[in-house]
Amino acid sequence: MAGVKAFNFKVVLLGEGAVGKTSLVIRYIEDKFNDKHVSTLQAHFSTKKVNIDNTRVNLAIWDTAGQERFHALGPIYYRDSNGAVLVYDITDEDSFQRVKNWVKELRKTLKDEVSLAIVGNKMDLEKSRVVPLQDAEDYSKSVGAKHYQTSAKTNKGIDDMFRDLSKRMVEQAKNKPAATPTSSRTVLAGRSDILVSDTIPEAQPKTGCCS
Repeated sequence: MAGVKAFNFKVVLLGEGAVGKTSLVIRYIEDKFNDKHVSTLQAHFSTKKVNIDNTRVNLAIWDTAGQERFHALGPIYYRDSNGAVLVYDITDEDSFQRVKNWVKELRKTLKDEVSLAIVGNKMDLEKSRVVPLQDAEDYSKSVGAKHYQTSAKTNKGIDDMFRDLSKRMVEQAKNKPAATPTSSRTVLAGRSDILVSDTIPEAQPKTGCCS
C-alpha cells in the first residue's frame, strides 16, 4: 500500500540442539507442529511480514543449527542481526546456561545494537521444569533482554514474542539518526541493514542449506 513505510529486520535464532528453535519458526510461519525432532543443518531462512502499529515489518528469520560442531558458524548468521531469539528448554538446565554464552558473544560483537529475546520453550512440559522462571527473568533483565515463555506444541506465546521483538526493533530503528536519503523513496535508518521504504521489497534468501 503506497505511503506505508516498511522496516526490514534480520532475526537469528540461537540455542542448543533440540530446544525447539525450528519448531518455533515453523509454528510461527506455517502454524504447524511436528512431534518428531529434525535437526537443522547449518541454517534455514524464512520470511514473515507483520504490521506493528501501522508500520509494515519484514522479518528475515535465520534458524541456526544447535549442534556443537556448528558453533563456529554462529557469527556468520548473527552478524548484522537486528534481533536475536535465544531459545532454551525449560526442562534442560544446560540449554539455559548455553544461552548465557550466546548472550556474551552477541553483546561482544553487536553491543546494544541487537534486541535480545530469551525464550523458555516447551512450557507444555511445566511439570518437568528445572529452570526456575524467576531465575530466567532475573538473568534476562540483567543483560538488557526480555524473557518469554513459549510452546511450539500448543502455540503459546510465539506470536506475542515475535510481535514484541518486532516492536522493539522498530523503536530502536526510529530512535537512531537517519542517514542522508539515497533517493526520495528510500531512507537508511541507523545501520545499513535496516531499510525503511514505502514499498515492500522481495525477500532475497541467501542460503545453501536446509532444515
